[in-house]
Amino acid sequence: MLPVVLKPEPDERLSGWLGRLAQLYGMPIDAFLECCGLPRGEVNDLEWRLGGGEGALLAARTGLAVDELRAMTFADILPNARLMVARGSRYACPLCPGGIQRKTTALPWSFWCPVHGVRLTTRGVRALERLSETQLMMLDLNARAGALRLANWARGRDEGLPSVPQLLDVLTARHRRSSPPSLAEQPRLSLEARRANHDFLTRPIARQTLLVVVPEYDRVAPVLAKPVRAGLFSLAQGSLLQNYALAVGIGRLSVDPVGYSAAVLLASDREGEERLRGALRAWPLTLRRRIYVRLRRLRSARSGTSSGAERTGSGRKRGQSQKLRFIQSHNYAPGIS
Repeated sequence: MLPVVLKPEPDERLSGWLGRLAQLYGMPIDAFLECCGLPRGEVNDLEWRLGGGEGALLAARTGLAVDELRAMTFADILPNARLMVARGSRYACPLCPGGIQRKTTALPWSFWCPVHGVRLTTRGVRALERLSETQLMMLDLNARAGALRLANWARGRDEGLPSVPQLLDVLTARHRRSSPPSLAEQPRLSLEARRANHDFLTRPIARQTLLVVVPEYDRVAPVLAKPVRAGLFSLAQGSLLQNYALAVGIGRLSVDPVGYSAAVLLASDREGEERLRGALRAWPLTLRRRIYVRLRRLRSARSGTSSGAERTGSGRKRGQSQKLRFIQSHNYAPGIS
């Protein structure tokens, strides 16, 4: 048994804890594993398949129970969700001591430290700071609901419909044709700077459903960083801001799938609507029917509003022309012989 063993921190992951032990004894991690009786290999692999023999060897060397060692692994994460677990830490808690790698910080749907309760950040990169504190407080309600669904789905405990992968397929689908940054999205540049950045200003940007469901993200995200990867890869390879927006989107679609889906279809072009209808085919039939009924109502209301505005405008024009004719005849009446 090792003479000195560091006590695992709450929510600490196995690879990080073994790395701290190896650093304590001044050994490379693979040499430390060999000293513990384990074959040289990737330490992260133990977080997926800590067998009984491997667990017994580590337990004998460290004095921890096998169940305590397995609690530091990701054994409860289903295989189809493992691509989302980072090999290191995605995010960092500003209050946690350096060198501690918690399991939470490796998951893309975790935005708060489980120990200190503060918001997680990314080192050296401004992410959620783009949103005001008031906006974050409002968005946190949806983000927590989306994060809970993601965590339950990754562990096989989510029975909601549409499922998390189906929601992500819709959120990451393009609802409109890719287009260059609009004037509102472009930074203020001089004429010379605009010429120098012509490629940037004319580069097509993917317009995804996420921008409609979470317009707060559309307003603050850097224009070139707005698009996310498709499906599950959107979370696996997303930034903190992107993953937060995706969690908000999942939370909103879970609460009101009919309203948000119909709104996205209303804002879509023809190709985008066909693409979205294809993604929605995986949703329950009764839910799809409600979405299309709501879409027809929205389109009828929009056409009625536009036609009413046209009638009002034409009526005003007719009234103005009659008034002008009356005034003109009145002014010129004395001159008529």
